[in-house]
Amino acid sequence: MTPAPAPATAPRLLDLLRTQVRAQHYSLRTEQAYVHWVRGFIRFHGLRHPAELSGAEVEAFLSWLAVERRVAPATHRQALSALLFLYRRVLGQHLPWMDEIGRPQRPPRLPVVMSRDEVARLLAALAPWPVPQLFAQLLYGTGLRLMEGLRLRVKDIDFERRAIVVREGKGGKDRVVMLPAALEAPLRAQLARAHRQWEADRAAGVAGVHLPHALARKYPRAAESWAWFWVFPQAALSVDPRAQAHPPQPPQPRRHHLGEQSVQRAFKQALREAGLADKPATPHTLRHSFATHLLQSGYDIRTVQELLGHADVSTTMIYTHVLKLGGGAVRSPLDQLLREPAPPCYPPTPAAR
Repeated sequence: MTPAPAPATAPRLLDLLRTQVRAQHYSLRTEQAYVHWVRGFIRFHGLRHPAELSGAEVEAFLSWLAVERRVAPATHRQALSALLFLYRRVLGQHLPWMDEIGRPQRPPRLPVVMSRDEVARLLAALAPWPVPQLFAQLLYGTGLRLMEGLRLRVKDIDFERRAIVVREGKGGKDRVVMLPAALEAPLRAQLARAHRQWEADRAAGVAGVHLPHALARKYPRAAESWAWFWVFPQAALSVDPRAQAHPPQPPQPRRHHLGEQSVQRAFKQALREAGLADKPATPHTLRHSFATHLLQSGYDIRTVQELLGHADVSTTMIYTHVLKLGGGAVRSPLDQLLREPAPPCYPPTPAAR
């Protein structure tokens, strides 16, 4: 008599959440953030299942975040988005209280911008780290976001057209930016270093690089091709976090791109070396500086919008507010007052005494 098959265990709630996030083609960071907030929501209510909770419990959790934890409005909105995604996509609920929960408004913030002299000092201070220095030059020279630069592949650099193709930037959109002439030779040298790493991987039988979507099935050899290799490869092999979470087969170590933390550490050290430790700058500040300096040079706002990949020109308009505050923009009346000679002071007349 054959034994009865074991009953299939129901998938865990967080696994269902991950499945739905991936079905919507959200990024890994969004997946990690949603899992974090849903797990925190469940723990806040004593491990009760979210299906047993309602709008009052959601508002209590969000109020705790705002009052006790004092999170920023952007963090508050992210937590709310995670919970609404849980109820709508995972639990299949769409109740009136979901539309009644208010979203905190995010006040406009002026970006941190460095002057041309400060950028030059920072790039010079990065000289002990040649790869982060080249990467910082690339961010400032093209306006790329941090992850857009790290995810560049060999095929995305077109030396003939002097262009760089940004694939699946923010919002999943592609765009083209200029390839600075000053970076042509350094980028060719970086590609030569990357090619040596690629040859070593092929000789060692490394599985190759990660490919987006289902390209690995459509083009089985593409992951090992030179065209799909990273421009800035990581020194060590690593395992794809998503392959590790749901392994249809044992995940294979692959060559990943350079980690963002290594760039951020070098950037922070260079700020200290350049005497800019008091400036709250990050690698993303180079993107802000790129846009501001283009506008200062006379380029129109629409051109800068396309280079940055903004969907709405109102997002790019924030840099015009930065221009109004910089040197050479609006002059303070105090400067004019102190430059003018003071009026003569005469002794009082006898009548005035």
